[in-house]
Amino acid sequence: MTTRHTVEMGGQTISWLQSGRGRTLILLHGFPLHAGMWDALHATTPHGWTLVTPDLRNFGESRGTPALSVDDHAGDVLALLRHLGCEDAVIGGLSMGGYITLAVHRMAPQRCRALVLADTRAEPDTDEAKANRVRLQATARERGPGAVLEAMLPKLIGPTAQAGVIPEQLRAIARINTAEGIVDGLEVLKTRPDARPDLAAITCPTLVVVGADDALTPPSSAETLRDGIAGAQLVVVPDAGHMSNLEQPVPFALALWSFLR
Repeated sequence: MTTRHTVEMGGQTISWLQSGRGRTLILLHGFPLHAGMWDALHATTPHGWTLVTPDLRNFGESRGTPALSVDDHAGDVLALLRHLGCEDAVIGGLSMGGYITLAVHRMAPQRCRALVLADTRAEPDTDEAKANRVRLQATARERGPGAVLEAMLPKLIGPTAQAGVIPEQLRAIARINTAEGIVDGLEVLKTRPDARPDLAAITCPTLVVVGADDALTPPSSAETLRDGIAGAQLVVVPDAGHMSNLEQPVPFALALWSFLR
């Protein structure tokens, strides 16, 4: 059974979904979504594991002061770990969630039992990408979160998923967010640091997952993560784009739970 929890931590209201019982796995959502992108995965939580999927600050049902850096969100994840009474956990995320996962490890490597880095990258934004973030911030202010999702959809999912139900699932998730949260999230993406120099310091078990057709964080970026992290495993999900967990939920879940075993 999946249950929702909400707590005040350090002036922030953090909400999350939780299922299972046992060792803790925290998965962080991508942009411009919220924890609802992990709903199907909760139904597969294996025996011996607790799956925790938080809404990042000012996404979904979480609220607080503006979070303008990956470190702001990483601090919330570490506060959530303390609230849950966890000395360490498997920390993972997709896309923006992956950037925050890398920040959590940089800030508190001892809290990371293992890492899951899905459809994400260590490289910072290029100047062109930063300019696009600024344009999307203007879109969010003028037309709302839904318009940002529509602008991103052509590259957010692979060609196989474009004609199916995934676009409407993403619209249903994204419409719950606020324009302010989307603007702040774009600032987080735009200002994230180059994580490549930190990869060699990652010594915990690490799973890297990427959709074969990911146009935003392509397999070459996943290979950079694998090559930079000693012993990292790389799984390429066929017929999946940037939202590999939604586009191919069964292969994604198999890769995740096999890694945890």
